[in-house]
This record gives sequence, C-alpha cells and structure tokens, in this order.
Amino acid sequence: MVIGLLKEIKRGENRVALTPVGVATLVARGHQLLVEAGAGNGSLIPDEAYQNAGAKIVTTAPDIFSRAEMILRVKEPQPSEYSLIRSGQIFFTFFHFAASEALTRAMIDSGAVCIAYETVGDDIGGLPILLPMSEVAGRMAAQEAAKYLERGAGGRGILPGGVAGVMPATIVVLGGGTVGTEAARMACGLGAKVYLLETDAHRLRYLAATLPKNCIVLLSNPPQIRALLGQADAIIGAILLRGAKAPHLITRDMLSLLQPGAVLIDVAIDQGGCFETSRPTTHEEPTFIVDGILHYCVANLPGAVPLTATPALTNATLPYIVALADQGWRAAARNDARIAAGINIVHGQLICAAVAEAFGQAFTGIETILNRS
Repeated sequence: MVIGLLKEIKRGENRVALTPVGVATLVARGHQLLVEAGAGNGSLIPDEAYQNAGAKIVTTAPDIFSRAEMILRVKEPQPSEYSLIRSGQIFFTFFHFAASEALTRAMIDSGAVCIAYETVGDDIGGLPILLPMSEVAGRMAAQEAAKYLERGAGGRGILPGGVAGVMPATIVVLGGGTVGTEAARMACGLGAKVYLLETDAHRLRYLAATLPKNCIVLLSNPPQIRALLGQADAIIGAILLRGAKAPHLITRDMLSLLQPGAVLIDVAIDQGGCFETSRPTTHEEPTFIVDGILHYCVANLPGAVPLTATPALTNATLPYIVALADQGWRAAARNDARIAAGINIVHGQLICAAVAEAFGQAFTGIETILNRS
C-alpha cells in the first residue's frame, strides 16, 4: 500500500503521526511511505531520519493526497484540504466528528473511508489510541490550571499547594476517565485540595482506593457540581462519551456561582466542550474571559509536548496502521472489531451512531457495510 504521512497544519500542532521507527516497520512489510517535507520538524525529526527509514520525501501535500491510498495525520483535515481527499482513500486520524457538522459533511461528501483514532476500541471497552493522548492531556490540564491561577495570567492568584499556614487551592475535576484521573493525580502532586466527580460507582471505588488522600472522590450529579462551584479555584472538564458530543455540565448561568478569577480548563473541547461558554482556542491564544471567569480551551493540548506525545501516539497507532496496510480496511475491520469500531464514515455513509445522533442524521451499521460484496 502507498501510505502518505502529512505535515500538520492546525495551529500549534507539533506532533507527527508516525516516527521513523514506524516508517521502517511498514517499509519492511513492503509498503511505500510518502512523507511530506518537514512533517517531523515540530517533533525534532528531520526529513533525513524518514529517508533513512525508507520513506520518500514529497514536497507538497497535494502530491501526497493524489498518490496515497492511506493518509496518516494527527489532527483532522482542515477546510483547505477537503477538495484534495479522494473517494475510497483511507484517512486515519483524530476526527472528533461530533464537534463539527461541517467536517462531518465534508468527509461524507469526499467518499473517503474515515477511521477515527478516538473511537478505535479494545477488547475491554477501552480506547487504546486515545489513551496515551488522554494521559498527556490530563497531566497538562493540571499544569495549565496551576499556571493560569497566577494573577499575572488572569487567575485568582493562588498557589495550588499553598504553603505552611496557608490553605491550598481547590481544584475540581469533572470525569474520572483517563484524563480526569491523570489531572487529579497531577493536581494532588502539586498539593492542591482536589475533588474528582465521576458517575460510575465501580470506577469511584477504584479511584478512591488508588488516588492520593488529598483527592476526594464523589458521585457526580448536578447538585453536587453546583455545591462545589463556590469553592473551586479551578475546574478541569474531562468528560468523554465515546464518539459523542460532550454534555454541558456547567452552563453560563452557573458562572455566577464561581469565585472571580476562577479558571475553567475544558479538555473535552475536541468533542464540543463540557462548559456551555467554551470555544476552541490555540496554544498561541489559549484563553478568554466570560463573566469574569478565565477559560482555557486548547483543542490539541498534547501538541505542546511532541517529544512525549509523538512516540506515544506511534506506539498506540502502529499495530492498527500495519493491519490496515497489510489487509486493506474492509478485511482489517472484518478481522478485528477494534478497527471496525474506529470506522466513522465509508463512501459517503455515516457509520458512527454517536455522530449521527449529534446531528440528527441517519447512519448505517458497520456490519451492513462489511457484509456487502
């Protein structure tokens, strides 16, 4: 298979979808790798490293789009690229379709086979490609909360861990999945008083048993969230509904319950955001203020730490890339339910039920697609 590795063009994105080690693995299996010139620059990977691994360096993205059977990317295609995507071409990346009807419609119209990193599953209900990026994002969320709690950054002016004789900051984490757990763990390490809210009783017990003692684990419900707003110096939104749009757990009217200068970190912004007042921001312009409350809504948090995130992502994606390249998308999906779970759009048909629900559209089950000749 001819595989194209594109340079990221989303603002502030420094990751690349495949390391030279991944390229060498695919080349050894007989596949041809086309790498856009400069694709690895943000991750300090020179073109020569890809060439030494067996890839061919291609000057322009349109050339790769025109030749590659499968496109690899970290972030979703941008509007300037929609017309370059070919019918039947496999596009494997983070799509987060439920957050953008325009992107969803464009990919339906393209006729491409869209496989989303964030919905590829595993045998125990996990999300193995999303997992390492969630670990990174969760840890970074706590770091960003600490930074923006500083007065000069627009926050309340409080040190997360306090000092002897002075109370620490209170940080509330909404969601006890990977992002929330890592955010809570990091915030606890900074010395903050942490509340982690989660809806699943079994997960609550696990979190209560494993997180540090300065983390108070509570059942999440609207009254509980409201009760904590007045105490919170920072709130980290870490809600994930697989493939679906995130629910708004904090509405605009609830901002009045927060202390002036409180910080909202919305890690769910890729899926539409879990605060009603959220909108996507960039690493260059990460924050905005609504009703005196600072919002941080960077849609690609791990892009700021590519030397960590790029190899972690390749470690997670490479087995699936190999399967798709060796077998083609249809056979790979038939042979592996994890890959089938990642398929969101095929040849103009919407496959993911959660995305269809987000936009009130019809969808076709993956089994129907795979059973066609």
